[in-house]
Amino acid sequence: MAKSAICPPFTEETARAKVRAAQDAWNSRDPERVALAYTEDSQWRNRDIFLQGRDAIKAFLRDKWARELNYRLMKELWAFHDNRISVRFEYEWRDAAGQWYRSHGNEHWEFDDDGLMRRRDASINDYPISETDRRYRD
Repeated sequence: MAKSAICPPFTEETARAKVRAAQDAWNSRDPERVALAYTEDSQWRNRDIFLQGRDAIKAFLRDKWARELNYRLMKELWAFHDNRISVRFEYEWRDAAGQWYRSHGNEHWEFDDDGLMRRRDASINDYPISETDRRYRD
């Protein structure tokens, strides 16, 4: 198993770095890259979907980014303690018909000793926006 460069217990500086690394990886829209931040048996809750393992995470992300076009994400550290980090986030995307959306929510992360995420719980809400209301652009 690969070890992350940023491992718990987290300080404010390392927690912010972990959040920034996650934001950068997700904005790459590369499921292979994103999945490397998770343990082989990582457990996810994403809205009402429950996943386990890197292969399931990669499949989920491939499907997500096939539907959520021009995806652009912002994550912000909310809280941290020992091996856990909570973030708030917003992202924008458009569907195949051209309708733009802003999605926002919270994630709670738990890491193993090597700095890989073993659990991710995400609550997310979407609402339509106009293209001119976008905040995040490539």
